Formats: sequence, structure tokens, C-alpha cells
Amino acid sequence: MKRLMAVFSLLLAFGLAQAQVRGLPDFTELAEKQGQAVVNISTTQHARSQGAGSPFPFDENDPAFEFFKRFFPRIPQGTMPPREFENRSLGSGFIISGDGYILTNAHVVDAADEVTVRLTDKREFKAKIVGADKRTDVALLKIDANALPTVRLADPNQLKVGEWVVAIGSPFGFDNSVTAGIVSAKGRSLPQENYVPFIQTDVAINPGNSGGPLFNLNGEVVGINSQIYSRSGGYMGVSFAIPIDVAMDIQQQLRSTGTVKRG
Repeated sequence: MKRLMAVFSLLLAFGLAQAQVRGLPDFTELAEKQGQAVVNISTTQHARSQGAGSPFPFDENDPAFEFFKRFFPRIPQGTMPPREFENRSLGSGFIISGDGYILTNAHVVDAADEVTVRLTDKREFKAKIVGADKRTDVALLKIDANALPTVRLADPNQLKVGEWVVAIGSPFGFDNSVTAGIVSAKGRSLPQENYVPFIQTDVAINPGNSGGPLFNLNGEVVGINSQIYSRSGGYMGVSFAIPIDVAMDIQQQLRSTGTVKRG
């Protein structure tokens, strides 16, 4: 009898373990198939400083500035030649059509002089900014390529709070990083962001994830990862995504006219 009870207990424990395993989502197929349509976006901005009156490579608040100022003559105001700088930034995006149209965030490509798109097969393309809308933080890019892998789109209205979602992007430049979480809330309004009913999630989103897709478990895009709420600048479990239906409406207007009209 004791042996029978022991066998029964083992079978029960095994069954519960199997049930728990079956209850957890498996993201492997989603990451493998949909990750091919996610791209890394790098931008370069050329900045030019005006001629300054100081020959020293220090800020005026730097203690070294006072030292050099005391022992070296000051060059007259405006005689220093201007200097050129390059500002670089990273973001993510995803391909919505096989002929090279890509969605990302407007802040990813804001003021960029050059935009480079890198695919998962390591090919790189110079991208043209078709248009960008700062109010919704949506931008449309175009690269000269064909037969590209594309994402499938979902209806965000069918999304439910508590549902599993997956983000793919390039946090800190690490291409095709996959993170997962749940939908925390829908229809969030943020300060000065009245045009977007954001999807709030607890998916790990960090700098570089901006512009990347948010997927449901069917492998369909439900939103564009756009913002994080953070006091440190890193992930704190409060992330916001632009619903994909809002983004697609904006990109359609950008593709047709290059601008967005609102009622």
C-alpha cells in the first residue's frame, strides 16, 4: 500500500510539473520567424560648433580652465576655428513591406544626417526618411531592397490586459534581443502625448529598443515600443508602446503625402 501511494505521489507530482511546463509560453518559434524582419537602426548627426574665444579644451566650469587661463594668453573672441562633431545613436525598427519600407520611432531618426539599417543577415543599407511625425513618435524609412521578410500585423483592439507579449530590438546595440512580459494596461495617456493611447507593458525595454516591434503570441505586431518610465534611464518595468493601428494610419499618410493631417 505504501509503495502504491509513493507511485501515485510521483505520478501526481510529474503530472503537475508537466501541466506547469505546458502552461508557460514558448517564444522560440516566434523569435526565430519574426526576428528576421526586425532591423537595427544607427544614425549619424553632423554638428558644427561656432568659433569660441577660448583656446582651451575645457569647459569654463572646469578647474583646469582657470589654471590655463592664468598662465596662457587668451585668444580674442571669435578667432578660434569652428569644430565638427559626430553624434551617433542607435534604435530599432521592423520591415512592413518586402520592397523596403520600415517603421520606427520619430525620435530615433530625429535630426539625423545619415540613417543606416542593418538586417539580421548583416547586410547594411542607407535609408531615406520618407517622413516622421513627432506627435505620435512614428517615422517611416525606405531602403533600396526587395523580397525582404516582413512582419504580420494584429488588431490591437483584441489585445487583453494580462496577455503575454514579446519585444525584439537592439537594446544598447545588442541586435535581435528578445524580452517578454505581459500587457499591464491599455489606453494610457502620458503628459503631452494626447494623440496616442499607449499600451503599457512590463516587458524589459532599454535604450536601443525604441522603434522595435511588440508581438503577441501569434507572432503579430500589436505595437511599436516607444518609451520607458525610469528614474535611472534603465528598465524599471513600465514600458509604453504605440498601438500598431495608430502607427499604420500615420505611415500611410507619410507615404502618400509626407505629412500628417489631423481633424
